[in-house]
Amino acid sequence: MKKLLLISTLILLAACGGVKKTQEALNSGNYISAMNKAIKNLAENKTKKGHQAYVLLLEDAFVKNAQREMEQISFLEGDGNPANLETIYNKYLQLKQIQERIRPLMPLPIYDENRNASFDFVNYDSRIVATKNNLSEYLYSNANNLLTSANEKEDYRAAYSELKYLQEINPGYKETIAKMDDAYAKGLEYVRVEIGNGTQQIIPERLEDELLDFNAYGINDFWMEYHSNPVTNIKYDYALNLDFREINVSPEQVNEKQIIKEKLVKDGYKYVLDDNGNVAKDSLGNDIKVDKFKKVKCNFYQFTQFKTAQIGAKVSFTDLKSGQEINSYPLSSEFVFEHIYANYRGDKRALDTDLITLLNVRAVPFPTNEQMVYDAGEDLKLRLKSIITQNRFVADNQFND
Repeated sequence: MKKLLLISTLILLAACGGVKKTQEALNSGNYISAMNKAIKNLAENKTKKGHQAYVLLLEDAFVKNAQREMEQISFLEGDGNPANLETIYNKYLQLKQIQERIRPLMPLPIYDENRNASFDFVNYDSRIVATKNNLSEYLYSNANNLLTSANEKEDYRAAYSELKYLQEINPGYKETIAKMDDAYAKGLEYVRVEIGNGTQQIIPERLEDELLDFNAYGINDFWMEYHSNPVTNIKYDYALNLDFREINVSPEQVNEKQIIKEKLVKDGYKYVLDDNGNVAKDSLGNDIKVDKFKKVKCNFYQFTQFKTAQIGAKVSFTDLKSGQEINSYPLSSEFVFEHIYANYRGDKRALDTDLITLLNVRAVPFPTNEQMVYDAGEDLKLRLKSIITQNRFVADNQFND
């Protein structure tokens, strides 16, 4: 009984807390938040007596929100500035959406007053359509002006943004899509990517292809295109150069280490003799015998195959308009090939388990120099991706660090 009472008390407190927060939102003028909280609770159970407060709060917030929004719309319309059209359009949409969320809950009974909650629903469709048409014309005209007078790529991007929003609210309006394509093409930054080799080593073709495959890097930059194969009729804005400065591959090495191991191991058993020289017996009359031990020795030979490849490079970003290098970063990577195997001479029983495991391993062919350089390049790709991701071109022809 006490447990049931505690649960009931907690539920009541939670309900009161929800009503209190809704009332606070209403009192602070946050009518949308107040209506959202009320609608959420009433959608769960609109006839619950504990939810009566939400009905009254929703009724009050609806009236106050509609009045305030219409006053603001009237002011913005009276101002006559077409830049206000988007705000007006969104306000009408929001007013309609609120009504559409409340309508399925109707009727909402108020038990103490013996009535249903009253909501003055208004048909905003004609106003929404009229405002959308005016806004569409404004956006289209503004984008056209930007496209006509554009001096910088950021102007084309601004036009694209206007047209993109226009396409969202009014799909297929006039030549919106064609103009979006035009704005996008002219707002793109083109980056020419090149690899230079100042070493005496050959860069594996597979590594070079992967370094130049920017699609594999997962770099999603809407306004940036990287070209490893420059296109003749494109004027490039920037150059990204990856210059290999140093490629070192060590000679193949096999290092030997000898370990001498000794251990006492069981080597059969012997009988225990009594004082008379006879075989001693246990309490059951059985012969008593004990393990015999002997010292064994083993020479363990461990071989380590070792080879390394090191790459030193520099990645630089150049503004092709000014011819100035914007930024440069050193790049380095190393790959180590190491393989351990072993053999022995002597009694294997003297060896520990971890050493015995190595006896099952055999020597393997060393990787070629080309493979070593490629493997070292795997880490280089990750470092290059990180640098490109953290350094993006922006409109003022600089990189963001």
